[in-house]
Amino acid sequence: MYLKIYKNGGHVLVAACDKEVLGKTLKHGKAVVEISRTFYEGECVSEEELQKALQGAMTANLFGEKTIKCAIKCGFIDPDSVIMIDCVPHAQIFRI
Repeated sequence: MYLKIYKNGGHVLVAACDKEVLGKTLKHGKAVVEISRTFYEGECVSEEELQKALQGAMTANLFGEKTIKCAIKCGFIDPDSVIMIDCVPHAQIFRI
């Protein structure tokens, strides 16, 4: 999994995706979503490293089966909140 962390003051955004989906362009109806290398390609990480990053995140943008399974397993997202975009699972986290 790839992980990239963005910090702006006290706000932390986590972008994470599976290696297999990095660089892909997904289509859903008229919407087009790019899993861009610029935004997502950071460090290759383990489940434990992703979990640690998600613990400190205010928001997160996640793509891919392994990444989503890890976030569900760690209790960060509800399986019912996962959507499929062009057969790729996607979820977002927002902490208020």
